[in-house]
Amino acid sequence: MDLAVTFLGTGGSVPSARRSTASVLVARGGERLLFDCGEGTQRQMQRSLGLVQVDEIYLTHFHADHVLGIPGLLKTYDLTDRRVPLKIYGPPGLTELFQVFGPLVGRLKFTVDLIELRADEAVPHDGYEVRPFEAAHSARANGYALVEEDRPGRFDPDAAAAAGVPEGPGYAALQRGETVEGKAGPVTPDRVMGPSRPGRTIVITGDTAPSPATVSAAADADLLIHDASFAEEEVQRAAETGHSTVGQAAAVAAEAHVKLLALVHISSRYHVGKVIEEAKEVFEPTVAPKDFDVIELPFPERGEPQLVPDGARARDGSG
Repeated sequence: MDLAVTFLGTGGSVPSARRSTASVLVARGGERLLFDCGEGTQRQMQRSLGLVQVDEIYLTHFHADHVLGIPGLLKTYDLTDRRVPLKIYGPPGLTELFQVFGPLVGRLKFTVDLIELRADEAVPHDGYEVRPFEAAHSARANGYALVEEDRPGRFDPDAAAAAGVPEGPGYAALQRGETVEGKAGPVTPDRVMGPSRPGRTIVITGDTAPSPATVSAAADADLLIHDASFAEEEVQRAAETGHSTVGQAAAVAAEAHVKLLALVHISSRYHVGKVIEEAKEVFEPTVAPKDFDVIELPFPERGEPQLVPDGARARDGSG
């Protein structure tokens, strides 16, 4: 099952020539989940993957740089004859936000379901769930963790053959967790299956100060996408506005033992190379993706998460 993150907007509150406002697209198999939808998100799609028909949108909070792209995206979906329903999740207050957006969007030919999530309300999916957690921002905000289920261990055909199970349907049944008959009696899955293998976890904080909730949600995660709005000399301003410094984001990643930290929401007044240097002094496996970069996440036994520079423009995500 392929799992990849496309960075459509990595900048701070004000878009710049090189970095758009907050928007992250997670592709898992054939599913597309959009986390935040800042101004120009649909244009960022069209400049890279094409107009992606997302299945769900998760909003971390309702500040303008995280939501202003929604009316345009919904209206474009409508004008291109979308009929598939769209679910939009967010913290309490989501319904009020769409009362404001209503006149801009108008009547749509597809259904939009609005679901307000508290920090303890996971959203189940086939093979994974999206778990909200409370972010420490200046407004009520959710972070989100996409957490895959553990996978069955590897099937050992030699062990199955030694137990007298003929090759064929019995092998498939054992891999489904069923007991089958062997030559010497019942054969249980634990005799032929290795230990379960962990799934993958992606954590997206949105805007947040460093917090124990993020550390807990990101424990041993494959990828942590964390607010890094300020350099270390502005730690007081970060605290006052509910954001994180680069070093604070790196410290959260180190405490959570994540495999890779991706810094986003970096102010345009900072040199990104210097930002990465500051972070790596605290946590070495750190990247600062640019718009249209992709991070691919193989299963743990197949390798580490990998940053693919400008990877979105080499993909076809318009299906």
